[in-house]
Amino acid sequence: VQLQAFGGGSVQAGGSLQLSCTASGPIIAVHRMAWYRRAPGSRGEMVASITHDGAAAYGDPVKARFFISRDNAKNTAYLQMDYLKPEDTAVYYCNEYLRTDSWRNYWGQGTLVTVSS
Repeated sequence: VQLQAFGGGSVQAGGSLQLSCTASGPIIAVHRMAWYRRAPGSRGEMVASITHDGAAAYGDPVKARFFISRDNAKNTAYLQMDYLKPEDTAVYYCNEYLRTDSWRNYWGQGTLVTVSS
C-alpha cells in the first residue's frame, strides 16, 4: 500500500490550498483518514480526521478554516485550507487506517506548506 500526497506549496497569508492523499494497493476498506502536520522545531499535531461515515474532527488551530473530505471510491482524502496563516507553515502528512490482510495505519510522504506574511 502506498499513500501519495499532493497539493503543497507556497501561498501568502489569507490564501488557500487544497491537499489530496490517495491510497493505492490491495485495499479492502479504509476506516479513518487524517492529516497531521509538523512545523520546524515543534511536535506534530493532528489537523483533521474523517471516518468512513463522514464524521470529521479538527484541531483547535484550524477549526472554521480547514475542511476535510473524502472520496471512498478513490480512497482519497482532501484537505481544503482557507484563510491560511504563517503559523500553518509545516510539513503535512496524510494518514489512513485501512485494511489489506489486516487493519493498520499507513502514512504518506509529507508535503510542505509555506505561508508567508
